[in-house]
Amino acid sequence: MELAAGSFSEEQFREACTELQQPALAGADWQLLVETSGISIYRLLDQQTRLYEYKVFGVLEDCSPALLADVYMDLNYRKQWDQYVKELYEQECNGETVVYWEVKYPFPMSNRDYVYLRQRRDLDVEGRKIHVILAQSTSVPQLGERSGVIRVKQYKQSLAIESDGKKGSKVFMYYFDNPGGQIPSWLINWAAKNQVETQNQRDFIQFLANTSTLQ
Repeated sequence: MELAAGSFSEEQFREACTELQQPALAGADWQLLVETSGISIYRLLDQQTRLYEYKVFGVLEDCSPALLADVYMDLNYRKQWDQYVKELYEQECNGETVVYWEVKYPFPMSNRDYVYLRQRRDLDVEGRKIHVILAQSTSVPQLGERSGVIRVKQYKQSLAIESDGKKGSKVFMYYFDNPGGQIPSWLINWAAKNQVETQNQRDFIQFLANTSTLQ
């Protein structure tokens, strides 16, 4: 699940747009985890890692698509509200903009860090304006692993946002994260389940921007 440095494909952006319009839940054992206030969260067990992938579908009634996309992309703003951020910045590596992110973990666990590509495109799909953001782990020599910090090498996320036809936003998100280390998969999945069940529409924007705390 780790990318070499390079751009996302046109197909990956189109897939996110398609799922926003028509959720792809058939043909796999996606389980409905939470359904509340117009938001549905599904999970699917990854057989290799024994961790869950997540899909989120919902409507934010009071947040425009452009604003939601802008807030999601704003790393400096995230550092203001996310108490688990130790370090977060963008860096140019081999002609690509790469994000470095270190997350605080409680003692005695080691902190985790991420190195990932992130791209946003604002697309016109049959007259519908859709904001798509893709993110996925990568590896670059300029941002090597650090002593005492566990590198998350399996991280993938996609987000698609469009108008709900009123003043709000229709949202689709896919998320998978394997924090690695010696944390048992059952404990990661238990923590993820408890977190997503406590979310509601009021703090759903924060949930979208803080999805790495799912696992």
